[in-house]
Amino acid sequence: MPEKFDREKITQCFVCPYLRYNLYGYWLAGLDCQARALLPKDYIFTLIKFSYDRKISYLYYPDFDTNPHPALHTSIQVDIEIREIQRRDYSISNNPPVLHRKETFVTSDYPLYKEFAELTRQEEAIGLLRETRTIGTRNGWEQRLQEFNVKVEGHRVIHNQQLKFEPKIDRHKAAIHRPDLSRPVRLALEAELFTESTTFFDYGCGHGEDIKRIRDRGFTSNGWDPYYRPEIDRIPADIVNLGYIINVIEAHAERREALVKAWELSQQVLIVSAQVLISDVGQGQIAYSDGVISSRNTFQKYFEQEELKLYIDQVLGVDSVPVALGVYFVFRSEDQAQSFRASRFRSRATTPRVRIATKRFEDYRELLMPLMAFFTERGRLPVSAEFSRFDALLAEFGTVKRAFHVVIQATDQNEWDSIADKRRQDILVFLALSNFENPYKRLKLSQLSQEYQTDIKSLFGSYQAASTTSDLMLFNLGRPGFIATCCQNSKIGRLDRHALYVHVSALDDLDTMLRLYEGCASRTIGRMDGATLIEFHLHNPKITYLFYPDFDNDPHPKMQASMQIDLRDLHVRHRDYHNSDNPPILHRKDAYVRQDYPNYEKFAKLTKQEENWGLLDNMKEINHFQSWQQTLQAHCAEILGHRIVWSKNADPGKVKLLKAQRKAKKLDETL
Repeated sequence: MPEKFDREKITQCFVCPYLRYNLYGYWLAGLDCQARALLPKDYIFTLIKFSYDRKISYLYYPDFDTNPHPALHTSIQVDIEIREIQRRDYSISNNPPVLHRKETFVTSDYPLYKEFAELTRQEEAIGLLRETRTIGTRNGWEQRLQEFNVKVEGHRVIHNQQLKFEPKIDRHKAAIHRPDLSRPVRLALEAELFTESTTFFDYGCGHGEDIKRIRDRGFTSNGWDPYYRPEIDRIPADIVNLGYIINVIEAHAERREALVKAWELSQQVLIVSAQVLISDVGQGQIAYSDGVISSRNTFQKYFEQEELKLYIDQVLGVDSVPVALGVYFVFRSEDQAQSFRASRFRSRATTPRVRIATKRFEDYRELLMPLMAFFTERGRLPVSAEFSRFDALLAEFGTVKRAFHVVIQATDQNEWDSIADKRRQDILVFLALSNFENPYKRLKLSQLSQEYQTDIKSLFGSYQAASTTSDLMLFNLGRPGFIATCCQNSKIGRLDRHALYVHVSALDDLDTMLRLYEGCASRTIGRMDGATLIEFHLHNPKITYLFYPDFDNDPHPKMQASMQIDLRDLHVRHRDYHNSDNPPILHRKDAYVRQDYPNYEKFAKLTKQEENWGLLDNMKEINHFQSWQQTLQAHCAEILGHRIVWSKNADPGKVKLLKAQRKAKKLDETL
């Protein structure tokens, strides 16, 4: 291991010896080798714990496989800096530490991974794993089980009063009426998966509302449901939707059968969606099978996002594409899958305007404008097979390059160079993410469309050159402190001590490494539907998506939901503020967007006015709705639109005093 790597800090994490290395693996592997040299030769361990301070602990759980929550037997901590070890023995302790979420310490191909994961889902579903600080020891864990009146047998949670409980599940009650298209189908429309001749079939359609709304848009649409439309034949279609079905089937075999049959019907794309685990489940529910039974006698299997992808991929033998929380697309064609993935990491570009309308350009404007549009789209010049006016260009100019030279004379060369560079960065991000997701099955050039292959050859010279550069980008992501430096150097977004916050509209214009970092989360897990801001954590490998539905219209929009992704184990944490009386709110909206954002000037004027009024002097005290209202009241202020006015009910004497204080403050600032 190179000497320079020895001095790097590492991210604290726990790994099982079987776990494949992630972004940090190169450093962890070297540190592990140094530490093991100091261990007693006969010492057996189960887990390895890497700490920030270059200390590594080797933990022994003798019944890791068989005990659902094994107790720690012994641990040895190795201090690499001073080359000393410290041993602790918990074998005779009455209250040893115990382990939870065992599947997070092993790889998905570990023999008992599925059994471990199912136990965690059950425990999450009924709230057993909340407030983790109190359940880290045997006594604390047993007390939690007593509070919930459950026990863990094998790797299943069983309600103490329902040991022989065999309910009759009313699956049809899980079907709900929606005012509009379901989210998975809407996402498919937005992704332009539907073309003029596309056929659609809804497998488990419930009340059939998606069928009607897709048909109303001019597509051939049908669907089947075992309760509401059992008489309809299950027929193949280009796009098949399996919307929130597998999570309401309590029988494992039937759940698998539904997924397989829906896949058999899909000719191009299968849309699979399921409920994912969120923070407010558990009330009025009891554990059953690998899920819970609700008070309405319906079954719900709450997946985690990564677990859902693993389930789809293992059952169907595919590589499903995460689109949003709980929503995946499964493509029949690998080319179509890769094209879709590539399209999601593509920067927008605007065709440079004509600055000097030369006579030669004006004479051939009709012929040159399509060439300009092509270059704007691909970042390169076309080849004959992909451009309908190719022969006409050759006839008039001799070569495409000569034709484009006329374009350059009428426009700004730097703008075209910028478009080509953006396209290069898009390709690098796509290639890096393809190899990040599965480093042992590298993307082959032949898996890409011919158009994309031409992009790579034109912009990089060779696929090898592009791949080498993308690998280096991934390597740099794993360097401690690298992302924090990128965030601190960002010219876009709002930076505080903990994170960089960026509006989603500005994502394409971020530093390429930050785009890649966000892609590690969104490509693997899926970006939260409707996300407004992206939070890049400075000190932990985490990405958080924040949803402010009224960002444009509300001067201080309320947060409705957030989704945090931990890139170490891809654990998703979702928070819902929809019914909160005191949700977090946003200030300084202009700081999160680019200056060309449609409402930037309006946002900036409000921020300046609030600063002048002293409303933003203590940001810590105004981060939530109620405290903000109190601050406004204390300053006799009201907000109308994106403008501050004096409150109509304010005490005139207090208003006079506040005006005097503002005037004095302004005078002090000018001195």
